[in-house]
Amino acid sequence: MNNNILNDLYKLIMERKKTLDIEDDGEKSYTKYLFSQGLNKILKKIGEETAETIIAAKDVKINASLDNKNLVVGEVADLFYHVFVMLAQLDIDFSEVEQELAKRAKKMGNLKEMKAVDKNT
Repeated sequence: MNNNILNDLYKLIMERKKTLDIEDDGEKSYTKYLFSQGLNKILKKIGEETAETIIAAKDVKINASLDNKNLVVGEVADLFYHVFVMLAQLDIDFSEVEQELAKRAKKMGNLKEMKAVDKNT
């Protein structure tokens, strides 16, 4: 397993963004298509992939078959990809997200008390 697969994916997405304005080299790239369509299209895709992930996860809860679990894995991969495209579009480096996650990991075990209004969230 490649431990740097997320970094590699982000780098590939950034390469696609950098070559967006280069004259058509005959390469068909969905990533370049998303960048050319702009942030609204990218965000729409994130919304679609989020909904598909939720539905797939619900189906696993009902029937934990291998096919259903594989569907969740595929939908999560699609969601990650589209989130990475959004980050690249906004010029937010994936390392910033990693740093934030590392900061939060240091806080593990510091569960805050939930307010009464938050009890179902």
